[in-house]
Amino acid sequence: MRHTIAASLNDTAKLMEQLEFFSIPSPCIGVCTANSKGYCKGCLRSREERLYWLKMNDAQKQQVLRLVGLRRQKIQRLAWEQGQARVELPEQMGFEF
Repeated sequence: MRHTIAASLNDTAKLMEQLEFFSIPSPCIGVCTANSKGYCKGCLRSREERLYWLKMNDAQKQQVLRLVGLRRQKIQRLAWEQGQARVELPEQMGFEF
Protein backbone atom coordinates (compact mmCIF):
# COMPACT_ATOMS: atom_id res chain seq x y z
CA MET A 1 0.00 0.00 0.00
CA ARG A 2 2.78 2.42 0.90
CA HIS A 3 4.47 1.79 -2.46
CA THR A 4 1.22 2.56 -4.29
CA ILE A 5 0.75 5.90 -2.51
CA ALA A 6 4.36 6.89 -3.18
CA ALA A 7 3.98 5.94 -6.84
CA SER A 8 0.78 7.98 -7.08
CA LEU A 9 2.46 11.01 -5.54
CA ASN A 10 5.38 10.63 -7.93
CA ASP A 11 2.99 10.39 -10.91
CA THR A 12 1.16 13.50 -9.70
CA ALA A 13 4.42 15.42 -9.40
CA LYS A 14 5.39 14.40 -12.94
CA LEU A 15 1.97 15.48 -14.24
CA MET A 16 2.31 18.88 -12.55
CA GLU A 17 5.72 19.34 -14.18
CA GLN A 18 4.17 18.53 -17.57
CA LEU A 19 1.31 20.98 -17.01
CA GLU A 20 3.77 23.76 -16.22
CA PHE A 21 5.56 22.99 -19.47
CA PHE A 22 2.55 24.01 -21.56
CA SER A 23 1.62 27.67 -21.77
CA ILE A 24 -1.82 28.79 -20.71
CA PRO A 25 -3.82 29.75 -23.83
CA SER A 26 -5.59 33.06 -24.12
CA PRO A 27 -9.32 32.92 -23.33
CA CYS A 28 -9.99 35.09 -26.41
CA ILE A 29 -12.89 33.76 -28.52
CA GLY A 30 -12.58 36.33 -31.29
CA VAL A 31 -15.40 38.61 -30.13
CA CYS A 32 -13.15 41.60 -29.54
CA THR A 33 -15.58 44.32 -28.55
CA ALA A 34 -15.35 46.15 -25.24
CA ASN A 35 -18.24 47.38 -23.14
CA SER A 36 -18.33 50.87 -21.65
CA LYS A 37 -16.15 49.75 -18.73
CA GLY A 38 -13.48 48.26 -21.01
CA TYR A 39 -14.30 44.60 -20.46
CA CYS A 40 -14.27 42.43 -23.57
CA LYS A 41 -17.74 41.10 -24.38
CA GLY A 42 -16.23 37.85 -25.64
CA CYS A 43 -13.67 36.80 -23.04
CA LEU A 44 -14.64 39.17 -20.18
CA ARG A 45 -11.06 40.38 -19.62
CA SER A 46 -10.28 43.98 -18.74
CA ARG A 47 -8.24 46.22 -21.01
CA GLU A 48 -5.14 45.63 -18.90
CA GLU A 49 -5.68 41.87 -18.78
CA ARG A 50 -5.89 41.77 -22.58
CA LEU A 51 -2.99 44.15 -23.11
CA TYR A 52 -0.54 42.39 -20.80
CA TRP A 53 -1.60 38.75 -21.36
CA LEU A 54 1.57 37.82 -23.27
CA LYS A 55 3.77 39.39 -20.58
CA MET A 56 2.05 37.60 -17.66
CA ASN A 57 3.50 34.55 -15.98
CA ASP A 58 1.36 31.43 -15.56
CA ALA A 59 0.24 32.35 -12.03
CA GLN A 60 -0.98 35.74 -13.26
CA LYS A 61 -2.78 34.12 -16.20
CA GLN A 62 -4.47 31.64 -13.87
CA GLN A 63 -5.62 34.55 -11.69
CA VAL A 64 -7.09 36.30 -14.75
CA LEU A 65 -8.89 33.09 -15.75
CA ARG A 66 -10.28 32.81 -12.21
CA LEU A 67 -11.56 36.40 -12.41
CA VAL A 68 -13.09 35.74 -15.83
CA GLY A 69 -14.90 32.74 -14.35
CA LEU A 70 -16.26 34.88 -11.51
CA ARG A 71 -17.42 37.55 -13.96
CA ARG A 72 -19.17 34.94 -16.08
CA GLN A 73 -20.90 33.52 -12.99
CA LYS A 74 -22.14 37.00 -12.03
CA ILE A 75 -23.57 37.54 -15.49
CA GLN A 76 -25.29 34.16 -15.45
CA ARG A 77 -26.66 34.75 -11.94
CA LEU A 78 -28.04 38.15 -12.90
CA ALA A 79 -29.63 36.71 -16.02
CA TRP A 80 -31.23 33.95 -13.95
CA GLU A 81 -32.46 36.45 -11.33
CA GLN A 82 -34.01 38.57 -14.06
CA GLY A 83 -35.68 35.50 -15.56
CA GLN A 84 -33.92 35.84 -18.85
CA ALA A 85 -33.91 32.84 -21.14
CA ARG A 86 -30.44 33.62 -22.41
CA VAL A 87 -27.42 35.37 -20.96
CA GLU A 88 -26.99 38.85 -22.39
CA LEU A 89 -23.74 40.72 -22.63
CA PRO A 90 -22.68 42.77 -19.59
CA GLU A 91 -23.25 46.17 -21.21
CA GLN A 92 -26.78 45.23 -22.27
CA MET A 93 -27.69 44.28 -18.71
CA GLY A 94 -26.29 47.48 -17.20
CA PHE A 95 -23.91 45.25 -15.27
CA GLU A 96 -20.93 46.92 -13.63
CA PHE A 97 -17.96 44.60 -12.93
